[in-house]
Amino acid sequence: MSSKNKLSTVQRAIDNARSYQEYSEACLLHDEMSGANEWKEQTFSRDYDYKLIKKRVERIKLAIAKEDAIELMSILHEGIHGNLGNISNPELLHHCKIGTKSLIEEFIEHVCLALEFIYKADENTVDFYEKLSFFDETAHSFGQSCLMLSGGAGLGFFHCGVIKCLTEHDLLPNVISGASAGAIIAAVVGTRTDDELVEDLSADSIFERFEKWSIWQGFRKKSLFDSTNLENALIDFFGLTTFEEAYEKTKRHITVTVSPADLHQHSRLLNSRTSPRAIISQAVRASCAIPYMFSPVKLRAKNAAGEVVPYIPNRVFADGSLMADLPFERLARLYGVNHSIVSQTNPVAVPFLPRHDKAPQKGLGALAMQHITNMAKINSIFVCDMLENMTSSNGAKLGIHKVRSLIDQQYVGDINVMPELSFENIKCLLANPTREGIQRLIDDAEKATWSKLDVIERSMRISKTFGQYLDLLKERESQILHEHIPKSASA
Repeated sequence: MSSKNKLSTVQRAIDNARSYQEYSEACLLHDEMSGANEWKEQTFSRDYDYKLIKKRVERIKLAIAKEDAIELMSILHEGIHGNLGNISNPELLHHCKIGTKSLIEEFIEHVCLALEFIYKADENTVDFYEKLSFFDETAHSFGQSCLMLSGGAGLGFFHCGVIKCLTEHDLLPNVISGASAGAIIAAVVGTRTDDELVEDLSADSIFERFEKWSIWQGFRKKSLFDSTNLENALIDFFGLTTFEEAYEKTKRHITVTVSPADLHQHSRLLNSRTSPRAIISQAVRASCAIPYMFSPVKLRAKNAAGEVVPYIPNRVFADGSLMADLPFERLARLYGVNHSIVSQTNPVAVPFLPRHDKAPQKGLGALAMQHITNMAKINSIFVCDMLENMTSSNGAKLGIHKVRSLIDQQYVGDINVMPELSFENIKCLLANPTREGIQRLIDDAEKATWSKLDVIERSMRISKTFGQYLDLLKERESQILHEHIPKSASA
């Protein structure tokens, strides 16, 4: 059998893998047979600053050999960040099936070793509070990853498989946002432990709650669909839990996006920092209120006495994906996010996004096409602004403003997981789900996530290591403070 035929056989094994272990083993074999392993070992590359990375690795190695924690802190303080030397360049992902340059892997590994060394350093050299300050400040400046779950109506159950796969591989970020259908899944993640997620995001659990989420009620009503079953499902899932209560349980920062149903309001991000006492079930119901499909919603919250009261009275909110499908910039400000993972099922975006990762096109033709695309977007926004300025009807202004928001949004992140374009998936959008259909979406999502796991793990390894040691230091700080509280004061 020729080498080309052998590679084709291995590629079929990759495409037909039934588990991540099968998938990764086939990818490793493909890299071995294709010569990609030789590319990984070659230090030289125009795709990243290999000289900078090599020098940084040498300095870290030397400082560890000298047991110099102060020097290690200095090296990391100098400018450690997620894309140092362009090591996150997408071009690097197209030379092999799994993994990347060995030098990049070595750099990430030695940064983590340096953090471990600093954490364990003799406190006669680096005292406790100096360590705490270093980890707190450097972790914040380095940033962390977030997971954003888009809107997508019935196709949004695809997110369940993405969450399941990330959870099983301990790669679920602590910052998670959801819009519309994505808000349901984000809220489940934020109110459940890892063990509870396995059950509550199963096809059986989802089907039992959302079997009849859409009930047609006709054109003469305020909305085309009756929201009673959807509301009951959300109450069954979340009860009267607030964002603050959810965070206290899981320590996950979940955000639900909602859009205003009037002209003079901006989209809102509801979470434990911006709206700690807001009730999650009402926030999710609002985020799912697709205009004309479901009626908009007034939000509710708990007051200091635990009573349910109106939240932002006299305002109603609707589908979060209209204006904030993927609110990366605001999440970055709130939580120090520097990297995004996106599960994208929004029907506005999915048809126009590439199914698979491809090497960015180069040359004048590609630059011209990119410029034409950007100009088309700018011109469309300009037309919306002109029309909104010319009309006197508030209803028309609101509609035009929503269309403008849909055009102006960014629908991709650093790493993107998307369903395949198929008739079966299109049918999922507004139809009531079947148990088999939900299971198919979950299975497809898991397989779609496998090809991203290696990149996600590399992107999160340093921030997870920062978080691990920072949590241990803060736990110790709490113990120190408790020990120094006078007994009379604690009594």
